[in-house]
Amino acid sequence: MRIVIALGGNAILQRGEPLECETQRRNIRKAAVAIARIARHHQVILTHGNGPQVGLLALMNDAYKGVSPYPLDALGAQTQGMIGFMFEQELRNQMPGHNICTVSTQTLVNRNDPAFGDPDKFVGPVYDRQQADELLQTHEDWTIKPDGQYFRRVVASPMPEEILELSALQHLISNEEITVICGGGGGVPVTKTADGQLQNVEAVIDKDRSSRLLAEGLKADAYLILTDVPAVATNFGHPDSKNIRCATPEAMDKLDFASGSMGPKVESVVEFVRNGGKMAAIGSLDQAAEILTSDSGTVIRQDVAGGISYYD
Repeated sequence: MRIVIALGGNAILQRGEPLECETQRRNIRKAAVAIARIARHHQVILTHGNGPQVGLLALMNDAYKGVSPYPLDALGAQTQGMIGFMFEQELRNQMPGHNICTVSTQTLVNRNDPAFGDPDKFVGPVYDRQQADELLQTHEDWTIKPDGQYFRRVVASPMPEEILELSALQHLISNEEITVICGGGGGVPVTKTADGQLQNVEAVIDKDRSSRLLAEGLKADAYLILTDVPAVATNFGHPDSKNIRCATPEAMDKLDFASGSMGPKVESVVEFVRNGGKMAAIGSLDQAAEILTSDSGTVIRQDVAGGISYYD
């Protein structure tokens, strides 16, 4: 099968972990082991998040006063190269002789997207209340919102409209022996001027939404979102919460999920199946192969008896 796998940024850097290069390398090495279990038997197109990484670069960037701060789109491009080369190297180590290629990608967005007026995409490390208050005093243009028991910076996350490198990627994956790493951080956000010129825009695109767009454009058979949770839960954090095993798109439409975290993931897998994909799923990275066989995670398909089922 042709499978698009979207790997969450928190699978590369766990919550509260130090933002050290070797920490990322160690986590990417573990991720490569799980992804290689699938890539040995199927064609994989791997995308990845970059929230913690782009946030770290923004802090480092802001600390040096010798130049004007680089915009988020430029920092996002940096993370594509940084994370991409680590994944490529570790996947090569897991699958010697396998063809693996990293491609930098740009994603077209609408400059008038309402998301620019209501930022909700988490980036960077987590903070406690005191740290968050201090940062708001020194960064007046920042917006910080709660993220579980912590606080994080949020930025605009406009809807992706087009993957500019799609035709090149289609040509590349026509060779089914190639594993491709692309779409890092949702792609570098760009807009078009009235005369058709590309122009950078400061934002972070939700990688699950852009990965869904990519999966549809590449005619993938399956779309997997691998993160740090075992399955999608109803009423997350409450005593009556239940983990969803399988569901149809229509059954998932009746449930509510947090807009800044699980919401875009659920929206993405539901839309992929609704638009003709065979199956999509959300689950834990270390259970990647089991998710593909519907033995783990939350699987979205059109043929679920009763519309929805739960884990015991």
